[in-house]
Amino acid sequence: MNTQRTMLRDPSVKYRPFPQVDLPDRQWPSRTITAPPRWLSTDLRDGNQSIIDPMDSVKKNRFFDLLVEIGIKEIEIGFPSAGATEFDFIQGLVRSGRIPDDVIVQVLTQSREDLIRTSFASLAGAKQAIVHLYNAVSPAWRDIVFRMSKDEVREIAVAGAKVLRDEAAKYPDTDWHFEYSPETFSTAELDFSIEVCEAVMQVLQPTPERPIILNLPATVEAATPNIYADQIEYFCRNLPNRESAAISLHTHNDRGTGVAAAELGMMAGADRVEGCLFGNGERTGNCCLVTVALNMYTQGVDPGLDFSDIDRVIETVEYCNELPVHQRHPYGGELVFTAFSGSHQDAIKKGFEAHRMQNDERWRVPYLPIDPADLGRSYEAVIRVNSQSGKGGFAWVLEQDQGLKLPKKMQADFSKQVQRMADELGRELNAADIWDAFRHAYYVKMEPRHFRLVDYEETKAADGTRIFSGTIEVDGVAKTVSGRGNGLISSVVGTIRESFGVDIEVSDYTEHALGTGTDARAAAYLECRKPDGGVVWGCGIDEDVATASVRAVLSAANSAVS
Repeated sequence: MNTQRTMLRDPSVKYRPFPQVDLPDRQWPSRTITAPPRWLSTDLRDGNQSIIDPMDSVKKNRFFDLLVEIGIKEIEIGFPSAGATEFDFIQGLVRSGRIPDDVIVQVLTQSREDLIRTSFASLAGAKQAIVHLYNAVSPAWRDIVFRMSKDEVREIAVAGAKVLRDEAAKYPDTDWHFEYSPETFSTAELDFSIEVCEAVMQVLQPTPERPIILNLPATVEAATPNIYADQIEYFCRNLPNRESAAISLHTHNDRGTGVAAAELGMMAGADRVEGCLFGNGERTGNCCLVTVALNMYTQGVDPGLDFSDIDRVIETVEYCNELPVHQRHPYGGELVFTAFSGSHQDAIKKGFEAHRMQNDERWRVPYLPIDPADLGRSYEAVIRVNSQSGKGGFAWVLEQDQGLKLPKKMQADFSKQVQRMADELGRELNAADIWDAFRHAYYVKMEPRHFRLVDYEETKAADGTRIFSGTIEVDGVAKTVSGRGNGLISSVVGTIRESFGVDIEVSDYTEHALGTGTDARAAAYLECRKPDGGVVWGCGIDEDVATASVRAVLSAANSAVS
């Protein structure tokens, strides 16, 4: 035992558990999400201020166009008082005429008169816009940062609201909407947050027809998401004139539960969700709008956002943010619809087979909560093979890539080859690797081969038996051979035995078409036993099913003599 370590003070004594909300009759746990919220993207403001190299105007314009294309109707486009770059982009976007009539842009401002004036000036000429006012209200900010009383903090919000009202009157051609955030709401006293919001509402006089947006941010995620939901429900219950306010959520991900907090907050009565695509934002990021939206999608609720080409969305986001979307990021990550584990692959393969046979569109494929095709992803990339994979994985890859549907026992036989290759290469196997291993294992379309079919014909004898007559190359030397049997396959087996001394007995045979129509080919599979009890497999592929079966016999014969 390290005695020095045991003598160290426990670091946890520095922290205190977050207080519970007194809400014994809370209603949100029994509710479900049945409709999408209003979505607000803050990628161009909160997301932009959180990246190493903020976006230039080219990237911001490209990102804005993407947000419009996927269906975001409220977009926070910047912090105009931050500097000329922000102001010029906002004013340029407004003047460009590229803002659709059904999209409303938003800017953020602290509760200072000069900054609020700058914010309105940046939006001059907009058809409609939201000005988002905020000031921090929590005890830590009041006591440590501002050194102000509650009354003084409330007065900052009220003074800012009055400037909002007065500045809006100077621009009568714009349809103005207002948003107020009691910043640091998640760590503030609930009753004080309500008090400040009520004071702002008294100044701006919202109505049910023209509600104010009250944004309740988890500026720093400080508790489990159920506590945040309690805070939202308590706020909604106790806010005077609640019908004149749209409650908005802005969760961060410090504890890793920003998405969960937003979902529970919606269940608790919120109307709107703010966040960024793929969760970009300060520290550990904002709520991921993609995840929340597609979580709803998997529950049968249309989120009203279009991620049917998610790879293109990712391409744009990565280009603009210069940050990668993690390979394991929900829905969007490169590996989220990928199975390497053998048991996972088997379940997914069977799920797809069942899905093709069912009579409705209901999605029920194990390990895949959403159909990858709905996001523009292909099924071919779902199952990938490495040393951890089982026979279902490479069987799926061969079926998708080559159309081959290996019999179960042949899958088990080939799995040893795949496992050996994976161990030797020490990496993931791609479709070309697996096809190459299959060709070599069963002597399919490869050289050199001990036995190779050159030509043949089948005739029927007077006694009803079948006669195989043909030319077979043996180590490159052509030889004319013939044999007799009850059918084509048995006549080829007899020929191999009599002409070359290779004794195999067919114990199972299957075949299937490769594709459809006039260009369809056939694949044939043979399980054969040797005199010593060993088993060999053969596979033949040809445009003609009979020829495919002949090739399968020679494939098995090659395995028997190898």
